[in-house]
Amino acid sequence: MATDVVRIGVLALQGDFDRHAKALARCGVEAVEVRKPEQLADVDGLIMPGGESTTLLKLMHEWGFVGALQQFHAEGRPLFGTCAGLILLARDVENPRQFALGLIDVGVERNAYGRQRESFETQGSVTLDGRATPVEMVFIRAPRIRRVGAGVETLARHGDEPVMARQGSVLVATFHPELTDDPTVHQYFCSMVVRAAARRGAGVPPCEASL
Repeated sequence: MATDVVRIGVLALQGDFDRHAKALARCGVEAVEVRKPEQLADVDGLIMPGGESTTLLKLMHEWGFVGALQQFHAEGRPLFGTCAGLILLARDVENPRQFALGLIDVGVERNAYGRQRESFETQGSVTLDGRATPVEMVFIRAPRIRRVGAGVETLARHGDEPVMARQGSVLVATFHPELTDDPTVHQYFCSMVVRAAARRGAGVPPCEASL
């Protein structure tokens, strides 16, 4: 995978963006900390990290990120949201209800796994490109995916509940892959970005470039 031809941004407004940047570096990808909407023009994909979703949402509105992210998605550039990033990308959010970008058709309940002291690690399995792969999962004040739309593919479960899902160019996870040394999830997102960039370079329309 020619990861050297793409640059992946990490939304660096709040949360664990540095861990994601380091995980991308281990995958051989140039990571860019994105703090202003205009920086989105310089990256091929974007990770929206964990943190506090209401704080992230406030900062996104203040800095003009909402429209810029919607345009980024419309151009077929992949997005990956973990924990709070998932909440911001979801179609609908509860506990409490709040605005979200609506770029993946899932319903999410905030903090549904409990408080910080109830955080936990586990070994799970993700199905990527048709293959089941073991993966480490770290849950910290994690949301739960309560509803999965018809166009959404569930890639991983914890027990009976979906914890990782994808719809087109949008990937989300309730857990924190950046807090482990396991590169599986970040490598998968990198492959999404590489393929999407290649299709944009070939002039494939965004609706057809969704993977």
